[in-house]
Amino acid sequence: MCGKAPPFRPSDSLNSARLRLAPTTMIRISKDNPCLYLTSVAKDRLPVFQTDKVKHIACAALNEARTSAGILIFAYVIMPDHVHLITDGARTASEVLRYTNGIMARRVIDYLKDNNFTSSLDKLRQEEKSRAYKLSLWGHHPNTFLLTSEAMFMQKVSYINLNPVRAGLVERAEDYLFSSARMWRKSLQEDEPLTIDTNQISWREA
Repeated sequence: MCGKAPPFRPSDSLNSARLRLAPTTMIRISKDNPCLYLTSVAKDRLPVFQTDKVKHIACAALNEARTSAGILIFAYVIMPDHVHLITDGARTASEVLRYTNGIMARRVIDYLKDNNFTSSLDKLRQEEKSRAYKLSLWGHHPNTFLLTSEAMFMQKVSYINLNPVRAGLVERAEDYLFSSARMWRKSLQEDEPLTIDTNQISWREA
């Protein structure tokens, strides 16, 4: 790993970050302006996001990536061993993943190092040439998919929000803290781990 990443800044609120990123035009989902559906799986499907503390770190990292890259986040879920995300398509999938996965990896690995979670760090070791190794949070091949219509978009939003229910973690989607389900149902909590940018979507009339 490179040098330690700078610390989080709790004074940077999610709302102020969202205001800084508000585009001059609304997003209309289409073949010419698709959104990105992204799935990233932890190395060897390890449950690296199992604790609420690490999930909070992942959400803060996604908000940091949103600010740094100027991306919009429309849906998300942090599962124990993977992350689903829908963003706008202003950047390529590889660019978005470089920010989101890169910052999440740095923040989570720094947390594990700072708290001496050596057994967890050992599981993230990846051997390289000359007996060297690096720490890798992610598997090698994130899944990316273009959402070219509102129907496709809403299908993936539903899939993301219901992921914890299908996994047996909660009975109702809105009861899972680390997802966008409550925001899509307009029942936000005051302490949402991560807000989303659905107010930037220009929907077609029904």
